[in-house]
Amino acid sequence: MPDDHIPPEQQRRQAEDVREKAEDRRQDAEQERGSTEGHRVAAESARSEAEQFRKLAEEARELRDQHREALESVRKEQERLRAAGETARTCGEEARAAAEAARQAAMEAVHATAEMLQATLEHMKVVEEMRRTLREIRSVHKLDSN
Repeated sequence: MPDDHIPPEQQRRQAEDVREKAEDRRQDAEQERGSTEGHRVAAESARSEAEQFRKLAEEARELRDQHREALESVRKEQERLRAAGETARTCGEEARAAAEAARQAAMEAVHATAEMLQATLEHMKVVEEMRRTLREIRSVHKLDSN
């Protein structure tokens, strides 16, 4: 028997140690595979979440753009209404000036009519005076003829 012969008990222990180490390595590999699978699942979940956040950010940008466009539309409408209000104010001032001119013209027409009526009255008085004078002249002329 050579000297390097290992007793059976020791061989059995070494074989058992090798099996235990192999089992430990297998469990470590299994854990690592589980850990790697967990990392893969976590990475996929993170990618999924990142995609959701990207979609949400895109939707938020679209909403912001829509709000910006709506605000621009409101601003333009306000500007249009302001211009319409300014036009209405200008037209109102012109109408007021025209109404004042018409009132002034009506007042002048009333005064002219009053002056004309006064002149007509004066003429009528003169005509009436002339009739009286003519009657008196006829009456005197009739008396002279008789």
